[in-house]
Order: sequence, then C-alpha cells, then structure tokens
Amino acid sequence: MSVETTQETYTLEEILASVKESHRLILWNDDTNTFDHVIYCLIHHLQYTEGEAERIAWTVHNDGKCAILEGSFTEMEIYRKILKAEGLTVSVE
Repeated sequence: MSVETTQETYTLEEILASVKESHRLILWNDDTNTFDHVIYCLIHHLQYTEGEAERIAWTVHNDGKCAILEGSFTEMEIYRKILKAEGLTVSVE
C-alpha cells in the first residue's frame, strides 16, 4: 500500500507577503465551475447567504475575480485549500 502526498512550495516573495496582517482570498473566473457549484461552495464553506453568494458569482463572472474573504494568511490558506478541493480557482493576496 502506498500513500501519495503533494508538497506545495512557496517563493520568498510569497513567504514575505505572508507576514502582512491582512490577506485576501480571491475567487477567479473559470470555464469549469457552474454558478450553482460556486454559490453552493460560498454558502457551505464561507456561510454567505444565497443572495450574497449569487452577487459574488456574478462579480466573478463579469470582472474575472472577486475578493471573497479577508484575514490572516493562515486562515486564507486554509480556505484556499478547501475551495481548491471543491474545484474552484482561488488564490491568496
């Protein structure tokens, strides 16, 4: 039996940026996820209301991206991994 693990690496710039007090989780537009899936993820994982999640989904669709959460680097990284596992395209700034 073997176990596969993935290792993420960070650049010096990313590490230095992580010492900032506030970071933003950015949701990016893609051609993969449906509106319904994005809305579901925002409601289920980030506790947005249905109306808020719909507005975010439309902003991402029209503008290409939207900041969906702000907080510590560690917190944003946890949510990034959760949403990435759901198939969403997200990054931390």
